[in-house]
Amino acid sequence: MREKEITRLFPAKIRAALERSRFDMEQLYEIRLRVNAPLILIYGGKEYFLTNDGRLTKEMQNVCLVQAEDLRETMEYVSNYSMYAFEEEIRQGFITIQGGHRVGIAGKTVLDGDKIKSLKYISYINLRLSHQIKGCATPILPYIIKKNNVCHTLIISPPMCGKTTLLRDLIRQISDGNGYLPGKSVGVVDERSEIAGSYQGIPQNDLGIRTDILDCCPKAEGMMMLIRSMSPEVIAVDELGDYEDIHAIESVIHCGCKLLATVHGSSVDDIKRKPLLQRLVQEKIFERYIILQNKDKAGRVKAIFDERGTCLYDRVLKKGILC
Repeated sequence: MREKEITRLFPAKIRAALERSRFDMEQLYEIRLRVNAPLILIYGGKEYFLTNDGRLTKEMQNVCLVQAEDLRETMEYVSNYSMYAFEEEIRQGFITIQGGHRVGIAGKTVLDGDKIKSLKYISYINLRLSHQIKGCATPILPYIIKKNNVCHTLIISPPMCGKTTLLRDLIRQISDGNGYLPGKSVGVVDERSEIAGSYQGIPQNDLGIRTDILDCCPKAEGMMMLIRSMSPEVIAVDELGDYEDIHAIESVIHCGCKLLATVHGSSVDDIKRKPLLQRLVQEKIFERYIILQNKDKAGRVKAIFDERGTCLYDRVLKKGILC
């Protein structure tokens, strides 16, 4: 079922190659189409070309080449022949489809003053498959729960290391309740529809029975909206970045909400070097830092630290109750 959900998005030539490959769909993370370039897959954490007869290869012989017509046809299938219906999402550079998968797009931008109005001549497509791994956050729970409450937690991760997958399962388990604490009301600001993967307002991923979601909403504005309207006990956001996000975090914490967030990086020192986040570290706003790596599989926890920099878990040193 999941395989048909994906392959139907592509024109006959690419669809046939994908169907011949007989993938383990749980290992397939990205399908990239670039005009006049080979089709590329991220499978099992590695990059491959796809041949016309459905084989994964590192070589350039007999690979499936993407033409402009393939991209046009793919966008027709993705938008169900109604690009206008997805105008707002296209302006942001992605479309979320049924199943919670995200189709990233790039091409020529159409400007309205200094703001992006739309995209045309779409020449690049990146289908990122949504993966929900229920239970992947279970080993983390003892570290982020203290005195029957959730700690302000920042997940630090390089790209493609499973930070959103881990955040998604943390939200679900905190919302439903677990062996460490009863269920709590969680507010999620899903700016790029990656956490819940909402399709026509309905989350395609399970985020728990006590979770409220603001889809396609800027993080800073969304955090404040949730506080004013939904009374969350925990707020979760993905990929902190600009000044508005940081300012909103301070408001969230002052309102008594707990915060779960992610950011790109490879260590706490990386975060200290980012001017916008530096002060949050120095003032010990976050009580837990979870560092991810992708040495052998996505989502592998490398280390966990508290707000003082004390190492609570280190995979290399075998320190911590996860070992």
